[in-house]
Amino acid sequence: MDSETLKNLLQSVAKGNITPEIAAEKLKHFDYENVGDFAKIDNHRSLRTGFPEVIWGPGKTPTQIAQIMENMRQNYPVVMATRIEAQVFAELDEKLPGLFYYPEARICATAPAPLEPKYEGVIGILSAGTADLPVAEEAACTASLCGFEVLRLWDVGVSGIHRLLSNRHVIAAADVLIVVAGMEGALPSVVGGMADCPVIGVPTSVGYGASFGGVAPLLTMLNSCAAGVGVVNIDNGFGAAMLAGQILRTALRVGRREGGF
Repeated sequence: MDSETLKNLLQSVAKGNITPEIAAEKLKHFDYENVGDFAKIDNHRSLRTGFPEVIWGPGKTPTQIAQIMENMRQNYPVVMATRIEAQVFAELDEKLPGLFYYPEARICATAPAPLEPKYEGVIGILSAGTADLPVAEEAACTASLCGFEVLRLWDVGVSGIHRLLSNRHVIAAADVLIVVAGMEGALPSVVGGMADCPVIGVPTSVGYGASFGGVAPLLTMLNSCAAGVGVVNIDNGFGAAMLAGQILRTALRVGRREGGF
């Protein structure tokens, strides 16, 4: 952060020229931190979005990821890196001892999951099949590390729909639902017709040739006849979890503003 700019801002607040609220809004767009010559940590992302920056693993070397995590964990209780393969984590663990690794989700973090929930609301996560679990676990692990309570319900696809129908209590208990499915991707529509909360569909690249690497379930979900179903990109469990978190945070903010809770 530019110290002179910050000093001028604080002086303006002290003199009463601007309100603390306006100053806080301006601060949302300031600070970032250089890491070597290859990265800039967005330290104010949590002010703007409610959640700190998360490291995307692919395309970065273990050394780069380790340096970014080392810098970030001085300011944040939880630092996450996504799409981390086992061999990359092995190198990270040598450079930064004490990291936690979630192999199915391919996430490593500086804290263990699940954390004690710090936000109100429950995120329910359903997977159509066992082959969809890497994406579903990415969503579950992300949501948990971000401070949300998570309910998991795996292998309840439409080819054996009685498995879903006998677990209606999970759907009823959730405030936002993430539904992960490959093949034809029908599960979000079915869940959307049963749920009284937002449903986020996540198409996966699981399926035979005509599924076109997840395009077929993506199109199915986009064409859902159930109201209230949104869709993220193929295999994007992380993005689904962040969207679910934003929905819950916004609901809480609106409720407080209106005096509802």
